[in-house]
Amino acid sequence: MKTFSNITPVIFAYQKIITQKIIANLNKLNFSNKLIIVSNEEGSYENALVVKTNHPFSSGTIVKIINEINSEYFLLIDGRNQIEISDDNLSTFIKPTKINPAWIYSDYFLKQDDKILLHPLIDYQLGSIRDDFDFGSCVLIRTEAAKNCLHEMVSSKYKLKFAGIYDLRLAISRNHTVERIPEPLYTVISGKESTTRNKIFDYVDPKNRELQVEMEKVATDHLKKTDAYINSSIKLKTIFEKNFPVEASVIIPVKNRVNTVKDAISSALKQKTNFNFNIIIVDNHSNDGTSEAIEKISSADKRVIHLIPDKKDLRIGGCWNEAIFHQQCGKFVVQLDSDDLYFDENTLQTIVNKFCEVICAMVVGSYKLTDFNLKEIPPGIIDHREWTDENGHNNALRINGFGAPRAFYTPVVREIRFPNVSYGEDYAMGLTVSRKYRIGRIYEPIYLCRRWEGNTDAALSIERQNKNNYYKDSLRTNEIFARQVLNKKRK
Repeated sequence: MKTFSNITPVIFAYQKIITQKIIANLNKLNFSNKLIIVSNEEGSYENALVVKTNHPFSSGTIVKIINEINSEYFLLIDGRNQIEISDDNLSTFIKPTKINPAWIYSDYFLKQDDKILLHPLIDYQLGSIRDDFDFGSCVLIRTEAAKNCLHEMVSSKYKLKFAGIYDLRLAISRNHTVERIPEPLYTVISGKESTTRNKIFDYVDPKNRELQVEMEKVATDHLKKTDAYINSSIKLKTIFEKNFPVEASVIIPVKNRVNTVKDAISSALKQKTNFNFNIIIVDNHSNDGTSEAIEKISSADKRVIHLIPDKKDLRIGGCWNEAIFHQQCGKFVVQLDSDDLYFDENTLQTIVNKFCEVICAMVVGSYKLTDFNLKEIPPGIIDHREWTDENGHNNALRINGFGAPRAFYTPVVREIRFPNVSYGEDYAMGLTVSRKYRIGRIYEPIYLCRRWEGNTDAALSIERQNKNNYYKDSLRTNEIFARQVLNKKRK
C-alpha cells in the first residue's frame, strides 16, 4: 500500500457525519501525517488536530494551518459534501505537468442520487482573479510556497474574517503556477445545491457586505502588486459633443422575443424627458413574429427605428455595433433588453441627468429582479453598492458584472466597439471604459429585469457556464495586460 507521507489533509468541516465519511475515505489512503480539521464545533477526531474557529476562512485560521504543516503538500478539502478519492488519483495530484506548480486542482465526478456526472473545471489564467473561481472541492498546495507567501498577503497587515484563502491564492499566483489537471481525480457525493442563478447574485446580497469589503481589499492589493491598479485621480473627463440627431437612443437588440419585445418598446415610449430621444431596435432576423410586431409599432411612431442588419452572423455585441453606428444614433445610448422594462417613465431622464452631473462616459443603474409577471423575486433589488468612485473600476475585475441598465457616451463606445458575442459583451465594454473614464452610478432601481425560462442564461449546462466564465476571465486577462501597459507608460 502507498504511503502519503508528503501530504497533510485539511478538512473544512460543516457536518460531523459528512466529516466522518471523508475521514473514513482518507484513512484508506494511509496518510502518515495527522489530519487537520477546521470546525466551529467542539469535538475530537482520532489522529486529527482540530482547529476550532467561527471563521474557518479567516486570515488567522489560514496562517495557523500553514504554520502547523511540515509536509511537502497540504490538501484543502471542502467538507460541505462527502469526498471520495483513491490512492492512484491522489498520486496523480502530486505529479503535475507544469514546472513547479504550487496550487493544483482537478476536474471531478459529481454523484447525485444514482447519477454520476463529469464536472469539468476551467484553466486558471492571469485574469482569473474573481473570488468565486471554481477550484472544485480539493486543492493541493505546496507548503513551502504557501509559507513563503505569508509575508506579502493582506493578512499580514489586516485581520480578515472571510478572505484568508482568497488572499493566499492570489499571493501564490503572483509567484508560482496555478495548474488544473484536466481529468476527474475524485468524486463529490452531493445533495441539492443552490441554483446557478442564485449564486450569481451572492456578491450583491447585503448580508454578504462585510465579506465583499474584505474580498475587494485583497483584490485591490493584488492589482497593486501586479501593476494593474488604476488610480481614480487619473480618470479622464468626458467632453460632450453636440452634433447628434437626438440626445439619447434606447438600444434594444432582439431575436425571437415576440412574447416580451412589445412590453419593452412600450416602456421606452412612455419615457418623459426634456430632450428628444429615439429607440433603435436591432432585429437580428427574427422568425417568430417579432419582426412583424416591431414593424407595426415603428410604422405608428417615428421614434421607433426598426433595423434589420444585412449581416447574419451577429451576436448581441454585433447588434450593439450596428446601433451605435446608425446615422440616427443619439449622444447617449441606453440599454434595454428585449425581456426587460424600464422601472417607470423617469428612467431615461434620470440616466441623462447622471451623465451631465458626473461628466462621465458610462452610467450604470440599479434594477429589481422580477418574474415574467413582474412580481419581485429574490434577492430583489440589485444596486451594486460595492461600487465606489474611488475603486469601482479596480473592483470590477473581481466581480462578474457592472449592473443594469448600462448607458454609454456614444463617441467612446464607437471608438472601442463591442465584441461580437452574446455573453460578456457589456462587461468587456465596461472594463475598457472604466480603465480611462469616469462611470456614474445610480443606486435606486430604474429597471425591471424579468427572469423566465426564455432568458439566455436560464438553466445553463456546466459546459456553457465554463465557457462563459472562461471568456470573462480572458477579458480580465486582456484588461490586466492593458492596465499594466498603461501604468508603464505613465512611469
